[in-house]
Amino acid sequence: MIGIGIIGLGTVGRGTYAILADHNSLIREKTGVDVKVVSIAEIDRQRYQGLDADGIDFVEDAETLIDNDKVDIVVELVGGTDKAYRYITRALQKKKWVVTANKALLAEKGEELFGMAERQGCEIGFEAAVCGGIPVIRAIREGLPGNRIGYLLGILNGTSNYILSKMADEGLAFDAVLMEAQRQGFAEKDPTFDIEGVDAAHKLCILIRLAFRFPITMDEIVTRGISKVELIDLDFAREFGYRIKLLAIAKEEGGLVEARVEPAMISMNHPMANVNGVYNAVYLIGDKVGPNLYYGKGAGSDPTGSAVVSDIVDMAMRRTTGHVRTGFSAHRGDRRMKRGDESISRFYMRFKAHDRPGVLSKISGILADYDISIASVVQKERKEDDYVPIVMLTYEATEENLGLAKEKIDALPFVGGESVYMRIEESRL
Repeated sequence: MIGIGIIGLGTVGRGTYAILADHNSLIREKTGVDVKVVSIAEIDRQRYQGLDADGIDFVEDAETLIDNDKVDIVVELVGGTDKAYRYITRALQKKKWVVTANKALLAEKGEELFGMAERQGCEIGFEAAVCGGIPVIRAIREGLPGNRIGYLLGILNGTSNYILSKMADEGLAFDAVLMEAQRQGFAEKDPTFDIEGVDAAHKLCILIRLAFRFPITMDEIVTRGISKVELIDLDFAREFGYRIKLLAIAKEEGGLVEARVEPAMISMNHPMANVNGVYNAVYLIGDKVGPNLYYGKGAGSDPTGSAVVSDIVDMAMRRTTGHVRTGFSAHRGDRRMKRGDESISRFYMRFKAHDRPGVLSKISGILADYDISIASVVQKERKEDDYVPIVMLTYEATEENLGLAKEKIDALPFVGGESVYMRIEESRL
């Protein structure tokens, strides 16, 4: 028997415990290993209600659980970084294998923790840290080892995807949809990490490390959120044949690695454009296998608990044979990160300008000064305040030039407020 210790009995902790308890015989039939929860560490005693306490050591102190000789695999589900880091390092020091769903900790401390695990002859399982119940970590690590992955596109945050989907489909404003998401439990009371792209960037850090074998830090990912996306932009996107999604984008080409999390337009013909609601998806391209798409629920008690259990069972099977999986090392070599302003893309741009002769030619002239060519223009009817929205789609340009042109356009006396721009992510099918 392999003894499991669970630290944290919140939503994911309870889901993990329930799966291990309810499907113990099924897991044994499928894998030939017997895994059993022998200890749970949780400060809030109310969370123990409804659990079968038979044979389980309930403790308040996580370090007591880690020191328990019956615990072979430590499952860290407390979240945050400080305590979780302390618990995981203590477990590794005692040569215990670890499973975690903590994407923030792995994004910030992954290099150190994976190195420590390898030195101690241990492992860290983290399938649940990215996309909940979608087995994308295992797919990259075990299903595609013979492929060089050069492109990865993700919808990695269910809260943001739910908000953008509702706005686009029902014509509701951002604030109204966010409040609804909070009422339904899809968004936290403080939704900052979700709506500003931080949660998705944490997950992208992990995926880049695995897919590209490239160590990356959070401050190297261009990160923008969805809080400034307006209904008018969603409407124009539809008119041009696009949908707006919070996309996590990673590319490697010619020794340059690019990483971004931002709201961007993607063609309605692309499968990622049809990932809606709280669902997540990862689309990647391997040089041998071609395009792969992974889709499913990205959060919740059962999906995330299922991912935690998959790591537990995988580890339990290999502990019985003494096989320790290594190979999490990542290195830059002669590769480097592409700066955000070096990035080249087509762009969507929206201005509010007075409806008078010469406006379009003046804006077009500034764009031309910065080598930005216009692919198409749409100008809507006159508004009451004498401003009209002008929308342009550009050909490829650098983001640096686009930013410089935007500053000059925003300073024009007949332009009202700050203009909006958004990348167009070209389909790779």
